[in-house]
Amino acid sequence: PLCPQVKAFVTQDIPLYHNLEMKHLPGADPELVLLSHQYKELERIPLSDMTREEINQLVQELGFYRKETPDAPVPKEFQFAPARPLPTLPPPQAPTPESKTPPERDEGEHPDL
Repeated sequence: PLCPQVKAFVTQDIPLYHNLEMKHLPGADPELVLLSHQYKELERIPLSDMTREEINQLVQELGFYRKETPDAPVPKEFQFAPARPLPTLPPPQAPTPESKTPPERDEGEHPDL
């Protein structure tokens, strides 16, 4: 059974969070399961020993957007929260050291022996 703190979070707080869903598994300990946008499991965080306040703090630190009311609109920049934006690739003129081709030598140039 859910402890009162976790139950309060589930019933009163989850509806305020964007992209946060509750799945009830009878007999299972409550845990927060973080999924990637491809629904691959990233991490599981047990909630049994946490207070409602701690769970709220954790969820917000993870980047979930909390709405004022369950039906409030979600700002555009938080539509995919808490997904991190993809890292921007460096511009082509600045290759990373790993992707460098071997040092180029001019044709006909020989190192001194």
